[in-house]
Amino acid sequence: MQINKLEHACLVLENLGKRLVIDPGAYTRPLEALENVVAIVITHMHDDHCNEAQIDRVLKSNPDAMIYGTDEVCQRLTGYKTTAVHHGDFYSHDGFTIEFFGDMHAEIHRTIPLLQNCGVMVNDSLYYPGDSYTKPDRAVEVLACPTSAPWLKISDVMDFVSAIKPKRCFATHNIHLSEIGHDLNNGRVKQVVEAAGGEFTFLQPGESL
Repeated sequence: MQINKLEHACLVLENLGKRLVIDPGAYTRPLEALENVVAIVITHMHDDHCNEAQIDRVLKSNPDAMIYGTDEVCQRLTGYKTTAVHHGDFYSHDGFTIEFFGDMHAEIHRTIPLLQNCGVMVNDSLYYPGDSYTKPDRAVEVLACPTSAPWLKISDVMDFVSAIKPKRCFATHNIHLSEIGHDLNNGRVKQVVEAAGGEFTFLQPGESL
C-alpha cells in the first residue's frame, strides 16, 4: 500500500490499483482527476477535514465512491450518499479494509462543544486517529501522527505515540507549523518513536511512503 501525504490532514492511499481518500479538507490542494477511488473517509466535520468542494472533485471522477463519516458528518453532507460509522465498525472494498475507533474529538477548550470523531485503521496496518488521542486495540505498523492543532499539546502527542509504539510513523495534521515548528515537534515525536525501536519519517506534501 502506498500512502500519499497531502497538505494538512489529507491522505490518499493506493493499493491494487484502487484509491482511498481520508479527510479531504479545505487546507488541501484541489483533489483534481483522482481515478479509481473506492471510498472517502471523513473522521469528523471540521472544515480542514470535511469540505464539500473537495468531495465534489473526487466524486466527479468517481461517482460510485462510498463516503464514510460520523453522524455529524453525514448530517452536514445532506444530499450526498453517506454511511455513518461508529467505534468498531468494519468495511471492505477492493484493495482496502477500514475499521473505526473512538467516538469523540479531543477537547479544544471547555467552552467549545465537543464533536464526534472516529479514528481509522486501514488494511490493519495504517492508523490515523483524526483529531483525537484514541488508541486502537492492537499493534500499529504505521501511525499517521497529528503534530499541530488547537487541541494539541506536544507532551500529549508524545504520550500517545509512546503508548502505541508504532513500527513506522509520519507527521500529519501539520499545516499550522512554520519550518522551525516542524523541526521542534517532529523532533519530539521522532524521539519517542525511536526509543521504542520504530522509524519516524517527515513527509512533505506530495511525498509518499
